[in-house]
Amino acid sequence: MIKRIGVLTGGGDCPGLNAVLRAVVKTAIVKYGYEVIGFKDGFKGLVDNKFVKLELDDVSGLLDRGGTILGTSNKHNPFKFPVNVDGNTEYKDMSKRVLENLDMFGIDCMVFIGGDGTLTTARDLMKMGIKGIGVPKTIDNDLSGTDTTFGFMTAVYTATEAIDKLHSTAESHHRVMILEVMGRYAGWIALEAGISGGADVILIPEIPYDINKVAQKVMERKNRGKSFSIIVVAEGAKDVEGDMVVNKVVEDSPDPIRLGGVGNKIAAEIERITGIESRVTVLGHLQRGGTPVPYDRILSTRYGVHAVELINQGKFGMMVSLKGNRITEVPIEEAVGTLKTVDPDGELVKIAKSLGVGFGD
Repeated sequence: MIKRIGVLTGGGDCPGLNAVLRAVVKTAIVKYGYEVIGFKDGFKGLVDNKFVKLELDDVSGLLDRGGTILGTSNKHNPFKFPVNVDGNTEYKDMSKRVLENLDMFGIDCMVFIGGDGTLTTARDLMKMGIKGIGVPKTIDNDLSGTDTTFGFMTAVYTATEAIDKLHSTAESHHRVMILEVMGRYAGWIALEAGISGGADVILIPEIPYDINKVAQKVMERKNRGKSFSIIVVAEGAKDVEGDMVVNKVVEDSPDPIRLGGVGNKIAAEIERITGIESRVTVLGHLQRGGTPVPYDRILSTRYGVHAVELINQGKFGMMVSLKGNRITEVPIEEAVGTLKTVDPDGELVKIAKSLGVGFGD
């Protein structure tokens, strides 16, 4: 008998997190009469016993609200948990404390909402005996096991809106405008925003670019009377030598590499080769904040409801998933550890190339 379930949001924030929480809490209470405990700041709350009981009033009005009311963290893996010892940070395995805390509070099942890192940790906790369900979240859309992660479409919308605005200023000043977007090692945001925004060049990690071919595309447009060009570049884009631009390294993070700066690199090279003034806009965390678009609100709600349905059915160790137009589930083991990246020979790339978009290849 399930009586009480727990829920947490881990990793980076993302539009739609609150919508998932709303769906989980409302379905659990209204349909099944479960109690719901929300753990604060991701796995940190599980280790430090920071929690709040979630009632219907607590999730009222959350559907259109960005961020997460529970808070989140990507630096508190319970298997390598930062602990202050005499003023120094040491890392200890606190996973057994998680089990003890869940047992103490009578948590029958956990709902883990997060991306690859969060769900990998969730999988490892499940191997220790915790009953759990995963919900896939990331604006990068790079999580295996599902066609789409919630938050992605909002990020694409934000990037597309930026491209729309850059068109007018690029045309007015006869410049090359470069928009750098997130995505880590996958080019989904750059590809879909680039297509929907009418970019002239799209640079993604999956297709290494030759800067001379990018410059050639810009000059071809100029020779046809197009005095400006729009380039969308994913932060993880790499040149034909295989080099990515790393902004910094955060040693205490589970994902220490922080990408960023490739837009400035490309702008400098474009100016050097073509002589055309080039400017860069880095969207950064704007893509992760704000109100989720209707698609993400609906997808988040579907995911949250299905997560509770799986709990009721006793189907633990699964991750909710979108396959085609149907919400289903896959074993969480199959959903983590392998990034879902853009197929260089896939339909979207072929469509973009048919429209004359350059990829620098």
